[in-house]
Amino acid sequence: MLVQDREGSGPKSPKGPKPTRERSSIPLSVSSNAKNLDFSTWVSENLYKVLTFLFLISTIAIFFYLHSAAGDTTTLLCLQSTQTHSIKPEFPRIKWNDIPRISDKSTPYANFKSEKWIVVSVSDYPSEELKKLVRIKGWQVLAIGNSKTPKDWILKGTIYLSLEMQAKLGYRVVDYLPYDSYVRKTVGYLFAIQHGAKKILDVDDRGVVIDDDIGKHFDVELIGEGARLEVILQYSHDNPNRTVVNPYIHFGQRSVWPRGLPLENVGEIGHEEFYTEIFGGRQFIQQGISNGLPDVDSVFYFTRKSGLEAFDIRFDEHAPKVALPQGMMVPVNSFNTIFHSSAFWGLMLPVSVSTMASDVLRGYWAQRLLWEIGGYVVVYPPTIHRYDRIEGYPFSEEKDLHVNVGRLTKFLVAWRSGKHRLFEKILELSYAMAEEGFWTEQDVKFTAAWLQDLLAVGYMQPRLMSLELDRPRASIGHGDRKEFVPQKLPSVHLGVEEIGTVNYEIANLIKWRKNFGNVVLVIFCSGPVERTALEWRLLYGRIFKTVIILSNQKNVDLAVEKGNVDYIYRYAPKLFDRYSSAEGFLFLQDDTILNYWNLLQADKSKLWITNKLSKSWHSVSVAGNSDWFVKQADVVKKVVATMPVHLQVNYKESMKNDETLTLCSSEIFYIPRRFVSDFVDLVNLVGNLDMHHKIAVPMFFMAMDSPQNFDSVLNSMIYKKKPQGNLTTFYSAEAPAIHPWKVSSEQEFIKLIRVMAAGDPLLMELV
Repeated sequence: MLVQDREGSGPKSPKGPKPTRERSSIPLSVSSNAKNLDFSTWVSENLYKVLTFLFLISTIAIFFYLHSAAGDTTTLLCLQSTQTHSIKPEFPRIKWNDIPRISDKSTPYANFKSEKWIVVSVSDYPSEELKKLVRIKGWQVLAIGNSKTPKDWILKGTIYLSLEMQAKLGYRVVDYLPYDSYVRKTVGYLFAIQHGAKKILDVDDRGVVIDDDIGKHFDVELIGEGARLEVILQYSHDNPNRTVVNPYIHFGQRSVWPRGLPLENVGEIGHEEFYTEIFGGRQFIQQGISNGLPDVDSVFYFTRKSGLEAFDIRFDEHAPKVALPQGMMVPVNSFNTIFHSSAFWGLMLPVSVSTMASDVLRGYWAQRLLWEIGGYVVVYPPTIHRYDRIEGYPFSEEKDLHVNVGRLTKFLVAWRSGKHRLFEKILELSYAMAEEGFWTEQDVKFTAAWLQDLLAVGYMQPRLMSLELDRPRASIGHGDRKEFVPQKLPSVHLGVEEIGTVNYEIANLIKWRKNFGNVVLVIFCSGPVERTALEWRLLYGRIFKTVIILSNQKNVDLAVEKGNVDYIYRYAPKLFDRYSSAEGFLFLQDDTILNYWNLLQADKSKLWITNKLSKSWHSVSVAGNSDWFVKQADVVKKVVATMPVHLQVNYKESMKNDETLTLCSSEIFYIPRRFVSDFVDLVNLVGNLDMHHKIAVPMFFMAMDSPQNFDSVLNSMIYKKKPQGNLTTFYSAEAPAIHPWKVSSEQEFIKLIRVMAAGDPLLMELV
């Protein structure tokens, strides 16, 4: 169950109507008095019939294959972490000027128009909070059903769209939407726009609008009569490296953080030194704060609460609203946010990420594009009160947040487009985000469908404006600095008053993430990736920049790349190129467990390998050994002879005897950025020569640097050839790594997590 009442964890059934199957038969009439032909003659005379028959058989086979694969792919998409999706997506081609209009011909509301809409997803009978929303004057409530919604759902004053009604509207996006998820609100957004919407309040069905007045704090009108036309406080852009802020600090709760805030930013609890100001009128996205149960992530929910006492957190309702300058972002959710018409394109909820990540990723994506039309986000004092129903939700529901969001904000701020129309920029950004692995190709296609549907229901895309980020920013003078000191409101949880300190476990997670947040982890999986790929990403993706998974078999749906463990070093150069800004690369085989909390003291500018573990790294005499060793030794000599002088000198100083061969099982090793070029050169020197990775990796390491300069962090790892008895008996949370430890199923992964929780207690939230 989800604390935010999100319906389901992702798509669980194929999207859109299922194709019908047609039977085809080809009559092959052969006369009973036909000539007594030989086979070749018969074939030549009936060639067109044979080819036609074979073509139809092939077509039917392909049809059934794709039909069955569609369901499997949909299911897998909901499980995968989009973190390292490296498959290059196809860029959609759209004829923007040839999109036919879609009119409402299937509902009783064809002629109904309203400028102000409240869109909500419903999966149960109407809540008391929803009944109060319906009574707000001037706003039309639109309820979007899903597969969990009762068939007899009804609420007077509400427009309700069931699954059946949604399917008849003619929107392209319907084909991509899961049946049981709140992301079906995308249909509601289009319906509201089609029926005259100028403002859309995106909410859930458990919030009560404070004083039943949406306009008490929100700027419902931006122009004309009713518009406030006031100057708005704005976060300072003085620090260009600051890409995301915690708005809860501004409103008096410095020890609370919103869902979608990168965990490495949780410890930043100081208030602003100063603000600037901006003229109002272009706050096209308005994010409200929620009293009671604010929008918090599972890490906060589980570490700041125990027992059955509900959260009741209050924010400063008198604090001024605050705007975000270009280059700075804030988490935006889907249950207390107003979108004005100029930002309606930003309502699209992605479908290929976990449910608790969908609206947050949408918010960051929309904020970046908002800058292209001169708009900005403003955060408002408490606008609703949400009640904590004391329902926990798993950490895994937020996997696409904790793994990706810090990298996403930096990517978005740096992203640029040369397109000349907004919708072209939107599609280009969605494509770029799929390339970077923030979501999958499914959302690229979904974006294309969404944009076409917007035009089809009559939406006019806004005009572009010059990007302020590309212009030199004036220095902030003393007279431009505006001061506001937030209150420090008590945050009472379970009778304990917060003092502003961050929970010990959270502090550790932040520390680990900061240390390894720019290190790429490459895992080779020898077992079934269908059972382990998601788990490895979930375990290590919280800590590292990204997790690349290689396996003997490629799996596009799980973003698993093909690789041969015997020649694993050959795949490194392309990974180095792909993550050119990474600080280093840690290679790990799936039979070795990494206790990352014990690696903080390691020098990330040095090489790491198990050269001090005799069971992993050792030398053998070539003479009198098997042919395999003789052939490997010959290959080593050929490569060494072609090495550049610095690599050859290093290697020969480490290898005093030409008649011995150094082997390393290479279950774990680390390459810092400064040695990447040397490693690539060595891979190129080996070329197509048949050199096993147990020979190549130690040779590369000794050529790149002297073993005495290797970092000693792995010297104390637990390394056994064949451990006796239960694996848990030789595990130690004090060691930097453990070998061997095999995980081939979800049950084995759960066992692993439970023992690793001795070093990282937050891991228990994964199981």
